[in-house]
Amino acid sequence: MDPISNEHHRWRLPAEWETQEFVQLTWPHEDTDWQPILPQITATYVQMAVEIARRERLVIVSPRPEEAIEAIGMVAEKTILDNITTFACPTDDTWARDHAFISLTDGSRRRLLDFRFNGWGDKFEAEKDNAINRRLYEAGMVEGEYADHNGFVLEGGSIESDGRGTVFTTTGCLLAPNRNQPMTQQEIDSYLRKTLCADRIIWINNGNLTGDDTDGHIDTLVRIAPNDTLLYVGCDDPTDEQYGELHAMEQQLRSLATTDGHPYRLLKLPMPRPIYHDGERLPATYANFLAINGAILYPTYAQDDLDDEAASIMREAFPGLEVVGIDCRSVIMQHGSLHCCTMQYPSAGHGDDAAGTL
Repeated sequence: MDPISNEHHRWRLPAEWETQEFVQLTWPHEDTDWQPILPQITATYVQMAVEIARRERLVIVSPRPEEAIEAIGMVAEKTILDNITTFACPTDDTWARDHAFISLTDGSRRRLLDFRFNGWGDKFEAEKDNAINRRLYEAGMVEGEYADHNGFVLEGGSIESDGRGTVFTTTGCLLAPNRNQPMTQQEIDSYLRKTLCADRIIWINNGNLTGDDTDGHIDTLVRIAPNDTLLYVGCDDPTDEQYGELHAMEQQLRSLATTDGHPYRLLKLPMPRPIYHDGERLPATYANFLAINGAILYPTYAQDDLDDEAASIMREAFPGLEVVGIDCRSVIMQHGSLHCCTMQYPSAGHGDDAAGTL
């Protein structure tokens, strides 16, 4: 076997539900777009921080980390605070999912892939956020083998891994303007398979949500769960402006097969009732959940019936994990949701699952 093949099979992109070492949050502050609703978004981040730090280590990046600790300390016990590490660093915004490292493991080590983050195709200023990874690494805050891929634009929210060599992404995002042109889809596919050590890339061709700035991140649409399960956003209302796209996506999912040639187990998540701000529909989605050690944190939208339905489906997909709702009505004001705010760093060990029972 040649060296490339050896490399390909040694490293892998773990599934999110595998055991994690810590989660990163990049904290909101008054110099971000959150300024008009800073108290509300801070309260949401505090809730996320407490639920994460209750179960695993949390790293908070902020130019003023003392503000984050003060806010968390108002509601959290000392054992929670003891599980939080802060890093003072300039930031443009707070979307850790898209500017943080993407991590591979080989069973004993972690490889830290540092891709270029350019504000989702030069839509927003991103130079400070793009520099966070290098600053974290040089400060010794993140351990692993650093791999510089700043010649390629890739956001963590645009890929989803089953931990066994299959990676999902979307054509809408990776082929969008100001990402990696003039590369073709075939060239990007080849690059991703080599860099992420994947056997195959599954491209989802439809599904962009109204109000989404990311050009259709996979983590707003389709998520992978154990036992070849896909959770996906459905829409059963033909009068909804998103119906056509999501129906086409559902049909494609039904046509897909696992590497063993079997159809995926499909679990349809409900579509939240439309939420508007200043006349603009916001991209609320239940697919934007986070798997952590022992739990699923999922976004809620004060729609009790649908929030409860989404939680029930997640319990079916992740048996043995606690399902915890986080009110994300503040987060969608800036066109993201819970998963977009976070990035998990997997344990460098073998692929254990987060609950120990999946």
